Amino acid sequence: MFNNNKLIRITTVPMALAYPLKGQPSYMQQTGMEVVMISADGKELQMLLANEPCRHIVVPMTRKITPLQDLKCILQLIKIFKKEKPAIIHTETPKAGLLGMIAAKIAGIKVRIHTVAGLPLMVEKGAKMALLKTIEKLTYAAATNVWPNSDSLKKYIIEHNFTASQKINIIGNGSSNGIDTVRYNADNLKDDFLTEIKKSVSYSEANTYLLFIGRLVLDKGIVELVNVFSLLQKDFPYLRLILTGQYEPDLDPLPAAIEDQIKNNTAIIHINWTDKVEYYMHIAHYFVFPSYREGFPNVLLEAAAMKLPILCSRITGNVDIVTDNETGLIFTSMNEKDLKAKLIMALNDSLHMKQMAETLFHTITTVYNRELFWKSMREAYQDLLNK
Repeated sequence: MFNNNKLIRITTVPMALAYPLKGQPSYMQQTGMEVVMISADGKELQMLLANEPCRHIVVPMTRKITPLQDLKCILQLIKIFKKEKPAIIHTETPKAGLLGMIAAKIAGIKVRIHTVAGLPLMVEKGAKMALLKTIEKLTYAAATNVWPNSDSLKKYIIEHNFTASQKINIIGNGSSNGIDTVRYNADNLKDDFLTEIKKSVSYSEANTYLLFIGRLVLDKGIVELVNVFSLLQKDFPYLRLILTGQYEPDLDPLPAAIEDQIKNNTAIIHINWTDKVEYYMHIAHYFVFPSYREGFPNVLLEAAAMKLPILCSRITGNVDIVTDNETGLIFTSMNEKDLKAKLIMALNDSLHMKQMAETLFHTITTVYNRELFWKSMREAYQDLLNK
């Protein structure tokens, strides 16, 4: 007998529950669902448990292709599902989706949801791309419902025949978690934290700060960003680049020359990790996001809520949020020449950039409000249970 109020939420690593989905498990629990979280172990697990008053079970999933370990995790998940008897299994992130959906189908779970928050295959070629396509199709075949987190991602899935269109639904207006308009609000920043952040970057009113937030990996466009910044320094000596994020040398390493530039260029400031990204957004002048692939990037919502002018690549997800020359500037992905031209345009017309940021702010804070998103997701769960 399945428990109609029980939801199991699965991501590959705890960071994906702790940050992109922050507050969501708690909300579902507060609205009458029994929520169980599943992920691998990791340094963010303790923070996750402190923030979300829901049970957590460790399943040692990996983000790499590890067939033997993956099989062990599927068997462990089947055992957990049969013991817990949830009404809904909801996965997010590629590996959790594949293992979780297969295990849920084998265990006989009636409602099996996978959220698509980005597709790594978009930047792959050859055999690896073929393998990743197969993995996506297997995940969607095992799911009863597929929830892409943006309209452009939905179109991509349909155009490439990954699954039947009747399986696909977007919650609210898109995103995986909406935007926290209380946290990402300049009026709510604390002066002592702001002073601390300014000190960490040796802040000067004479400088202009470009900000990037995300993993320091190839497919986030770090190579192009660092190269273009180095070129712009000659004409804009007051320019500074803040990179906030961790290296991932095992999964997607940067070229050694780019790492050397980040370490040795005194105008590039690398912040390895922070839970105060809103403060960096407040002191920055422009947010630059040259990613090669996204689903529906939360970080653009956050920058928009902080009224930080945005320059981003023309890819799925980004184009659902930013309209070129109306709410920000969009450049061609992987194109250093276009990125440089758009950055020069922004630097030479800061007033226009601020006006566009103001326009985007009003849209984001109403259309993507986090509480409205959570309510829409809760209603979607209930509709599926009723059916």
